[in-house]
Amino acid sequence: MRDKKVLFTVQAAAIAAVYVVLTVVFAPISFGEVQVRFAEALTILPYFTPAAIPGLFIGCIIGNLTGGAIPVDILFGSLATLIGALGSYALRRYKYLVPLPPIAANTVIVPFVLYYGYGVTLPIPLMMLSVGAGEVLSCGVLGLIVLFALDKHKSAIFKNVTA
Repeated sequence: MRDKKVLFTVQAAAIAAVYVVLTVVFAPISFGEVQVRFAEALTILPYFTPAAIPGLFIGCIIGNLTGGAIPVDILFGSLATLIGALGSYALRRYKYLVPLPPIAANTVIVPFVLYYGYGVTLPIPLMMLSVGAGEVLSCGVLGLIVLFALDKHKSAIFKNVTA
């Protein structure tokens, strides 16, 4: 039992670390009205392990902190990722639907953060389109590529963690 808790914690920490690195390395395109946050491709990981849920949430908080986000973005942007991760976990029996919750959560929440938090004056529906397009690229396209690549080796990568 203790080994599973340790494995869960290590997996969550590793996922958080990778999320932070991807967010910081690609910071110029990870923030703003038009954004493709490559780290969001990791939101498919709850398909493999529930440890991804806290890992993604904490990784997003730290990534936003280190990326210079304002407090409202740190809070609501990270909550969007948490909602997406929970939704991905809930849909884990339907492989092709796993990327949809993070796409939806970020498409709805992030434009309001941009408008009210950063004062971006573009119409919210337009920002929903631009943020949504970035999410489709990062979660939908790249996320599914990651999902199918990892699915071939899931027993070796995610062993001993029950979903």
